[in-house]
Amino acid sequence: MGVLALALVVGAAGLALAAPNALAERTDENVRPSVLSLQDPRVAAGEVGGERAELSLDVRMEHRGGPADNVTVEIQAVDTDTGLVATTVRKDLGTIDGNREVRTRVNVTVDRQGGYRLYIRVYEDGRRVETGSTEVSGVDSLTPDYADTSVGFHRFGDSPTSIPVITYDIAEEADNRTTLRTGTYLTNRGDESAGGLRLVVVARQVESNVIADRATVEIDEIGPGQTVTEAADLTVPSNYNYYLDGMLFRDGVVVESATASAKLDPSRPVPENTTREEVDFRAGDFERGDGGGAGATPMPTDAGASGPGFGGAGALAALLALAALATRRNNE
Repeated sequence: MGVLALALVVGAAGLALAAPNALAERTDENVRPSVLSLQDPRVAAGEVGGERAELSLDVRMEHRGGPADNVTVEIQAVDTDTGLVATTVRKDLGTIDGNREVRTRVNVTVDRQGGYRLYIRVYEDGRRVETGSTEVSGVDSLTPDYADTSVGFHRFGDSPTSIPVITYDIAEEADNRTTLRTGTYLTNRGDESAGGLRLVVVARQVESNVIADRATVEIDEIGPGQTVTEAADLTVPSNYNYYLDGMLFRDGVVVESATASAKLDPSRPVPENTTREEVDFRAGDFERGDGGGAGATPMPTDAGASGPGFGGAGALAALLALAALATRRNNE
């Protein structure tokens, strides 16, 4: 048994001497010496869409010595969660000569999710001569280009005593309708003026989520570092509580949203989604007239109406029918 084990060891050693790479694991080490030396790559975000994101690699190599012919750079993106190859991109650089730094940019498009390991391989005449790698994470946190803006809602804090993002005061109250004059705080956190935005403010009744009224405001240019207050009037039925929802649009896309509360019925506080309470909700208060708003004048009804669908003529006809029925019963 010992002789057999010794024979196996000697046989394995002989195989290693005869074919040095036969028992070695595959690695990403350089295949042969080269006049090219790869430096650490740098990655930046390129174009970012809703589903895909572009990773832009700044690849730099130091060239010393004779010409390097038919140089190709290959970038392979591997999903760090699944280990699957997401994509492979190659770029031909041709012949490189002269003692200098060679710089090229290679863009790799991947799904906008998770993280990726980026392998960089340099080939000369089809043979790999240099390798490197880098890793990126949080690709899903990249903001899509269509939603990229430096303007956003100014939030003062999360405590109950903090100033809300959307404030209001009572501008007018008549005929069971209250006009709320809202003010929304917007801040430009960028270094340049920004605009081209649209603010939509909505009054949403708390218990029913019925939209009572809405208003739209076009945002002018806001200077860098400045905070402005955009005003909008909403006319809603009185004696209800509301959520004031603010939505910021850019090119038809919602880029940010915020919510505050408006308490027109202080005896019934705005709920915190912890209890359920029966309330006296009258849908007729929220009917929209031809004007399109909750405060629009309702459709007129007959002044002599005594119930749904009954006017003065209808009531008379009903009385005559009852009299005829009573007469017929007496005759029987």
